[in-house]
Amino acid sequence: MKLIALPAFTDNYIWMLHDGHRALVVDPGDAKPVLEGLHHMGLQLETILVTHHHTDHTGAVAILRQTTGAKVYGPAHEVMPEPLSRLCGGDQLQSLGLTFEVIDVPGHTAGHIAYYCAAGDETPLLFCGDTLFSGGCGRLFEGSPAQMLASLDKLAALPDATRICCAHEYTLSNLRFAAAVEPANQTLMDYAESARDLRARLQPTLPSTLGVERQINPFLRTRQTAVIQAAQAIDACAQDEVGVFAALRLWKNRFQ
Repeated sequence: MKLIALPAFTDNYIWMLHDGHRALVVDPGDAKPVLEGLHHMGLQLETILVTHHHTDHTGAVAILRQTTGAKVYGPAHEVMPEPLSRLCGGDQLQSLGLTFEVIDVPGHTAGHIAYYCAAGDETPLLFCGDTLFSGGCGRLFEGSPAQMLASLDKLAALPDATRICCAHEYTLSNLRFAAAVEPANQTLMDYAESARDLRARLQPTLPSTLGVERQINPFLRTRQTAVIQAAQAIDACAQDEVGVFAALRLWKNRFQ
């Protein structure tokens, strides 16, 4: 099974998973890179997975459905390009001989979902849209800090080897913020150097792994003493885990 990050727009990735014959794509905002990839590799698109309703994740769903006949899956409680099969946490779907489990992850949007595949003998996969990024997390457009923290906790409970397939190349800017939060985190500094090298060679920094993210991502480290102290230096009212998360997210929103 091959996993490919198809660049779209200025910093999106449309993830394509294929077995050499059939393909699945996640969050296709732009049809062109998908259709070009299918043609170049001689693939038939079988499945489209959508994590949330934002146009840069859904804009190409209709044309890809019409062009390929692919079956579309998306969140149960968001406005989606119809027709599609609607899913919520605890549901499962089958594609390419794999089983995908649906996880409710509200926060970035109210009905955001993620897709987790244990993948049998292969490394587990997580298609998490704009909930978890390498070194960061999504902005809270529709959800609360408590919701987003709970969503990230669900993802953080997955196996360390899980490949984090998020939808944007935000890694370098996220890591600059993470370094401001934890300047003494040597694992973070080493990871940032590796990420800068990848981008200098025009390579994706993704997928990351959950094991790495637990060590370098401040939004998965809100119970660590250094992160708590950094958040409280910004907002003295950040006295519990939700308050720490909220302070970090507001700090990140303003970070230059």
